Amino acid sequence: MSDAHAHSVAFVRESEIPPAPPPARETGAVKWMRENLFSGVFNTIMTVLALIVVVYLLSGVIPWIVNGTWEGGDIRECRAILMGNGGGCFAVIAERWPQLLFGFEYPADLRWRPTVAFLLLFVAVPPALFPMYLPRWSLALTGLYPFVAFWLIWGGSILKPLVALAGVALGYAAYKVVEKRGFVLALAVGVVAAAIAWWLLGTVAGEFPRVLRLEAVESRNLGGFMLNMILGVVCVSLSLPLGIVLALGRQSRLPFIKYACVIFIEFVRGVPLITLLFVANVVLAFFLPPESNLDLIVRVVIMITMFSAAYIAEVIRGGLAALPRGQYEAADSLGLDYAQAMRLIILPQALKISIPGIVNVAVGLFKDTTLVSVISMFDLVGMIRGPILSSTDWAGVYWELWAFACVLFFVVCYGISQYSQWLERQLATDHR
Repeated sequence: MSDAHAHSVAFVRESEIPPAPPPARETGAVKWMRENLFSGVFNTIMTVLALIVVVYLLSGVIPWIVNGTWEGGDIRECRAILMGNGGGCFAVIAERWPQLLFGFEYPADLRWRPTVAFLLLFVAVPPALFPMYLPRWSLALTGLYPFVAFWLIWGGSILKPLVALAGVALGYAAYKVVEKRGFVLALAVGVVAAAIAWWLLGTVAGEFPRVLRLEAVESRNLGGFMLNMILGVVCVSLSLPLGIVLALGRQSRLPFIKYACVIFIEFVRGVPLITLLFVANVVLAFFLPPESNLDLIVRVVIMITMFSAAYIAEVIRGGLAALPRGQYEAADSLGLDYAQAMRLIILPQALKISIPGIVNVAVGLFKDTTLVSVISMFDLVGMIRGPILSSTDWAGVYWELWAFACVLFFVVCYGISQYSQWLERQLATDHR
């Protein structure tokens, strides 16, 4: 009786049963492949065809790399070493890498200066790209970098970048005055800043020509991948704030400002970049005073910046249009003026939405810097197409040089795209 009663009592567990692992086909790499590569008949066929193409390409590329040689003083010695084994003649990279990176006219004994400037870029950029992880004072390194890099690459007296730095500092002070005190005092500060900068440049630089002076290098001596990096970094840095101003100007209620921005944006976007580069090289000189001698790199920077700013302006205008009207009304309800509303409420949200488009323009701009080779500027592509391939020592070597150029551009562009994706995740641009 007692045994039957004991078996009739239900057993209540005091702990949960651990969950069973999911089936192997529903987790990990197997699940990803099943959902993305073999989710249907069509996708399965395309995946198989893609694998065949990849295997075919790798079967030719891998032996070309593995069997290649880095030895040899010219194409004849390189081919003698290869003995027809189908390897690549990478000796051209080992022989001409200084020209590929710095150009063929930059002094060999001064190449340490652009190298130091490039290394300092990794110190100056993180405070601007990762401000949430670095102290606020580190932004001073970002602000000082353009002047230090200019002095290192072009040389000359350090007083020139110091004068430019003083002008920027006084301009920032004028901006703060505009924000708090009014236009008249800001104008006075601007006049004083211009007078001090002119005095420093004309008097101090002339009185102390030997103070911290580096050997000057002409702009025409710059070349190689260094020139692409200079144009890319400078033009992207300048086109972003200019694009923001153009986007805001296009939405202005003042007809003159609005239509001036519209005409500028539509005209620049309707003209190929290569045409603007020819304008910078030839036509722009006709609009300058006869005694002026504006540097070609400066003219190219102006044109590329204008071109990029027009496209960035349209991207940011799309971000502004994507914001609901309630955001503008909320700014008005808080009693904020136009500048405060844009700086604190509207632009932060619009820029978050515009990150993919801005990065797309930045990547395209960096790749478009190779177009300067058509106006006789020996960047990386210009060096390959000009002095290297035209020499008898390396005539007939193509794939190795272009592969080297592809690797350099891929590293930079891939790094930009990965940073943008990381920034999107950090800022939660999907509004979840």
